[in-house]
Amino acid sequence: MPNRSHPERHRTQRIGWLRAAVLGANDGIVSTASLLVGIAAASTGKTQVLVAGVAALVAGAMAMAAGEYVSVSSQADTEEADLSKERLELANAPDHELRELTAIYVARGVEPAMAADVARQLTAHDALGTHARDELGLSSVVSARPVQAAMASAASFAVGAALPLGVALLVPERSMVLGVAGMSLLFLAALGVMSARVGGAPVARATARVVAWGALAMAATAGVGALFAGVA
Repeated sequence: MPNRSHPERHRTQRIGWLRAAVLGANDGIVSTASLLVGIAAASTGKTQVLVAGVAALVAGAMAMAAGEYVSVSSQADTEEADLSKERLELANAPDHELRELTAIYVARGVEPAMAADVARQLTAHDALGTHARDELGLSSVVSARPVQAAMASAASFAVGAALPLGVALLVPERSMVLGVAGMSLLFLAALGVMSARVGGAPVARATARVVAWGALAMAATAGVGALFAGVA
């Protein structure tokens, strides 16, 4: 039978956009739903609740994009600084870098003679890429991509925020608090299941923690809103 090679897909290839997308969607649902519940609990009219929700969606999406871009850009700057240092070391002390690479492979269980041979061959093929991967732990799979992370975070936040906002638009004013809170918990549960399946994590645990933190946030803002309604 002929040997048929096939590409293997690993979940680490999704880590960059998955982290930003899950974080954005979760924050969009929790922060917007909590805001809507808090304002509705303060006995504010439906129009004011919806205006606040739209403002929260726009501001939150922009804030998530900016924050993610700055954070991941800082990571990218650090990676580039390490790579620049490694380039300089490879240019000025190639023998030392070769011994360093050999020592890394020996520490991983390769026999010294074979480790030295592997180090020489990989250095001849791609010295910087080999040191980036095996010494620094950097690779194209997990390297920082600021624009991708910012766009994924902003888009997922907007989608997440639109869900409780849509519920607030459809439910009667008297049912606003329970309607938005209840549906938002269902949205969070669905997000937990989806992110767990995509990322290969235990579904029950991922779903439980997402729902628990969302419920806590909405309960806190509802309490604040009710408190202000009582003193108004």
